Amino acid sequence: MIDVRIQKNKFSLIDLLDLQTPSSHGAQSVFSGIVRNHNHGKKVLGVSYDAFAPLAHKEFEKICREAQARFGSDLQIQLWHRIGRLDVGDLSVAIIVSSKHRDEAFKANRYIIEELKNRAPIWKMEHYEDGNSAWLKGHALCSHSNESLNV
Repeated sequence: MIDVRIQKNKFSLIDLLDLQTPSSHGAQSVFSGIVRNHNHGKKVLGVSYDAFAPLAHKEFEKICREAQARFGSDLQIQLWHRIGRLDVGDLSVAIIVSSKHRDEAFKANRYIIEELKNRAPIWKMEHYEDGNSAWLKGHALCSHSNESLNV
């Protein structure tokens, strides 16, 4: 099961955790991305996400299918992402991976967020305390590749 969503409406992790996990699964790995109040020495008041939703939806599904192919075809994956204006503290992206064992759940979740940051057609603009705003370049969350993470 793969459930991907791109939406303007707020959601919470509770909304995603309502997923019925198969009784054969013993692990859920949860990732949540939250708007923080600073970046590169600047005070951030909020962010705006924009996306070409049809293409982003397809890319999300592709990334999730790749995770299933690499880490287990029985993985259940939920990947939800907000678009529009978000305030500091708002949930921007959430990923829940359910699997038989924790190792697969952790690895699949890490793979999904790294690939999303590199490939998804979603753009992020930060809004700063000084009144300026800037579009940010997409990038991996870490300085090393997935291969070096053994995922």
